[in-house]
Amino acid sequence: MEKEKKNLELENIVSTILADYKEDRIINRTDISDQPDRDTVIDILGKVIKMIFPGYIREKSYKFYNLSSRLTVLTEDIIYNLKKQIAISLIQKPEYSGASYEERSVVAGELTDKFMLRIPVIREYVETDVQAFYEGDPAAYNHSEIILCYPGLRAIVTARIAHELFVLGVPLIPRMMTEHAHSRTGIDIHPGATIGKYFFIDHGTGIVVGETTIIGDYVKIYQGVTIGALSTRGGQTLKGKKRHPTIEDRVTIYAGASILGGETVIGHDAIIGSNTFITSSVEAGARVSFQDKNKCSD
Repeated sequence: MEKEKKNLELENIVSTILADYKEDRIINRTDISDQPDRDTVIDILGKVIKMIFPGYIREKSYKFYNLSSRLTVLTEDIIYNLKKQIAISLIQKPEYSGASYEERSVVAGELTDKFMLRIPVIREYVETDVQAFYEGDPAAYNHSEIILCYPGLRAIVTARIAHELFVLGVPLIPRMMTEHAHSRTGIDIHPGATIGKYFFIDHGTGIVVGETTIIGDYVKIYQGVTIGALSTRGGQTLKGKKRHPTIEDRVTIYAGASILGGETVIGHDAIIGSNTFITSSVEAGARVSFQDKNKCSD
């Protein structure tokens, strides 16, 4: 009797929830066939990072006799899975909403090939980032420590990989990658952000870099920094507009600073002090502190 009662209660709960699914709500989608698989995307990201640092990350699944064999297997794996995930994700774009999987797969193959050919460029930028970390942090004993341990570098590498997919117009997948890094490091870099060479994030936790941010070369930022939008009350009407600042070359931004607005430009060689709140441009070479009323506003 007790078992029958529990079964009836279970049936009632399931029926109630199923009835709720029939309501016209955004969250009621039950078809997941047109969404990339998050675990697969994260696996692809990990394999691309292995390709960027061939001598630093162990391959647990296979044993290889030489670098060529290892690279061949990695490349085939990434191409196969990335093409599949891009083909699935393309249905998110209006121009492909009516296309068959086969049609989307052709486009996905082209996008995947273009991305793979950008890996040497990603590696070129990442090498400068590693050097910036080493030169900028006296606590770093060697390059291996930075590559294997530093969350700031992991967030930057992920952002550089995701950015290449973003500029190719791949939906969802770039954001899945950067949000994975965000969850692991506490550093939130939108894949749309354009970042120059020799980028150094010290400590890292709590950093936010918005979608339309432009960052030059040799920029250094510390924990708790926000490079964000001045206001998001416009919502979707702001889509595609420059909402986030431009940070020119050799700028240093210390902990807790907030720099906001698409028209805000931080001139080259400027130093932004801790806990400053900036909504207007700063001239090149300036030193801005919390007490500087001319440069800081609320």
